[in-house]
Parts: sequence; C-alpha cells; structure tokens
Amino acid sequence: MGRRLTGFSLSIFLAASAFGQSGETLVLLHANVIDGLGGAPVSDRAIVVRDGRIVDIVSSSAAPQGGKIQDLKGKYLLPGLIDAHVHIGSLAQARKALFSGVTTVRSMGVSGYYDVGLRELKKQGVVDAPEVLAAGYHVRPRPSEDLFLVEPSLGNLFSGVRGAESYRRVTAANLERGVDWVKITSTERAGLPDTDPRKQTMTREEIAAVVDEATKRGIPVASHAHGDEGGRAAVEAGVRSIEHGTYLSEETLRLMKEKGTFLAPTVAVVADLMSPGGDYDDPILQVRGRHMMPRIKEVVATARRLGVKVVAATDTGYGTDGTLTLQHEIEALTQCGLTPMEAIQAATTVAAELLRIEGRTGSIQKGYEADLIVVDRNPLGSVLYLQDVLLVVNDGKVVLDRLNFALD
Repeated sequence: MGRRLTGFSLSIFLAASAFGQSGETLVLLHANVIDGLGGAPVSDRAIVVRDGRIVDIVSSSAAPQGGKIQDLKGKYLLPGLIDAHVHIGSLAQARKALFSGVTTVRSMGVSGYYDVGLRELKKQGVVDAPEVLAAGYHVRPRPSEDLFLVEPSLGNLFSGVRGAESYRRVTAANLERGVDWVKITSTERAGLPDTDPRKQTMTREEIAAVVDEATKRGIPVASHAHGDEGGRAAVEAGVRSIEHGTYLSEETLRLMKEKGTFLAPTVAVVADLMSPGGDYDDPILQVRGRHMMPRIKEVVATARRLGVKVVAATDTGYGTDGTLTLQHEIEALTQCGLTPMEAIQAATTVAAELLRIEGRTGSIQKGYEADLIVVDRNPLGSVLYLQDVLLVVNDGKVVLDRLNFALD
C-alpha cells in the first residue's frame, strides 16, 4: 500500500505546492515528454513555463537557470487530461477532478447554472479548478423542476417541452445564461430503472430547432443518445457530438464519420452501472449494464475502424464517495481496441478538437497553456500508469506535487 494523505495533510501538501504566479518561471527538467500529437516520447526535455503558458521546450542541457526548477528525473510528462462529459456541481468535486489530473471539463448538465459560476470563478483566478465549458440545464422533454425556479418565464412548459418552438425557448434560456454548449437528450436515460435507453424522446425537427437556435450564437450541441433512432436523428440535425451511443448502428456511425460528429461513449460508467455499489446500485441497472457493455464496446470498435473521432469522458460528478475517474475511461477505451496512444489522445488532443480549444491546449507545444501532468512510468506501455498522477500543473500553476516524499 502506498502513502495515503488525509484531507488535512493533503490541503497543506497542495498549498505548499501552489507555484505559478504572474511573471514566475517554472522549469520542468529531465522530462520524458508525450506531447499528445502521436509521436514517441521525447527524452530528457525541459519545459519552460511562464505566465501560465509553455514558453519553450528545449533539451535539459539548454534549460534556463532562473526560476523554480522541478527535476522530473526521467518521469513522463503529458498534457493535462480533458473530461468531455461531467456533472460537477461543487468546488469540492471540481478540485477532486483537478487533483486526478483533469485540467479541462465539459459540463453536461447541473442545477442552478453552477457550471457557469464555476467557469467564471476559475477565470477570475479565485479558485483552483479545471477550465469549465458549461452547458447549464439539459434541454429535454421533462426538464429538472428547479429550472423553472431559475427561469420562471418558462413556467408554462412545466408539464413538458413539446414542439420546435418550445425547445427553442428552453435553448434560448440556456444561451442567455452564457453557456458554452447546449446538451439535449434524444433518448431516455440508462441510469434509471424505469426508463428504456433505446427510446427516442425528441423528433428530428425538435433537435434541428435546438441546433439552429444554438448555432445562431456560435454554440455547439451535444446529444445524449443510447438508441440508434434518436442518435441518428441527432446526427442528421447537426449535433457536434453523441454522448454514449450504446446501440448505434454502423449506418449511423458512417453518417457520423461523413458529418464529422464526435463520439463520447462513456464506457467506464457502464461498468459502474453493472457493478454493486458505486454511483448506481440497483439490480435492474446491473442487468442492463451487462447487456449494454458488449454493445458499447462493439460501437467503439466500429467507430475506430470507420474513423469516427472517439473522445474520453466519464459522465460522473467526481463526488466524494465516487471512484470513477477519466483514467478508468482511458483504460476502457483500450479494451475496445484503441491503442494506448489513441486512448490518451481521446483524453487530450481529440477532446480538445471536439471542444474547439485545440489551438491552445490539449497538447504540449510552445505557446500553449501550461496544463500538464506527470506520471512515474510510460503510459504507452500501460495506461494503468496514468492512475498515479504525481504532479498537476494547471494554467502554469503547480496545484498538486507528489514528487518528493523524502524527509528533511
């Protein structure tokens, strides 16, 4: 068993590691760099960080002498991970995600527009948290009741959202709150025992109305879709990503390839569904998970073969009692046929492309944001090494440092 930090000691540990204020230089020395762009690791590099960005990547022998020197001693440096489907509704959950190595998240539905608030606090530098791309409330036939408390002007839709114009109104309410994404549900959920995840819930015309309303503001749309009919309707209507996609047909996957639609399959959460305990603990859901697992693995393998871009995502809230992390999804993707590099890219460069932030983060390049993680051994040999993150740098700031356990 390794050394375990209590909540108290961890808070001290993290506070002591918080380096990266404006103007300071951080040099990560003797790193084996996996930049996320697909090449082999580059050995003995120095990454120079200043003002939240990577200002240089040089041989360790040519590294500058000033600033804070962090000797990685041959450990492996990767881009910070991107979780493309989360439900984070508190600062504690956001910090848990960050300390696991996730430096960017796409929020796919929370109450009270907490994700928008968290995004703004992060931008202000008030909190240490991943960068948040927020979706606010789900746009679906039966919205959360608290949406109507936040947006009482939608009160006459309380009994249900039906028809293109009603969906436009709910979409517009989210857009007015400044969301970065719109999330729809074109099939029923899998995580409730009284639903059928194959069942389509929105017509193609209703989905198209949401996509049109969002596109006017330059906002992309993601569609929760397990069943093929609902998934295909969403792809035809122009959504940017399909979330889950458990029962998608090869025909629909071919259409996704043609239209450039991304797939976020959330395989690991299906494993959680079928296991006692965890976020889902219901015998009906355990049976459902057992028949979903082979289908989603088949979908991911087919998507890879056809060239559909696969993105890593957890569909978790990083709750205090939960154990699911993005590393579990990366491992699950390798079990579906992705290579370790492809699975890592699903959580870095491909995810950044989905989120339209690939020009500034998701890979290790000069001029990019300094979102970085360090692990002990080469994850291209085994992605399980990603489970043990030793250092997290978020916007150039060291927020987690577990590299040195020596006593003074």
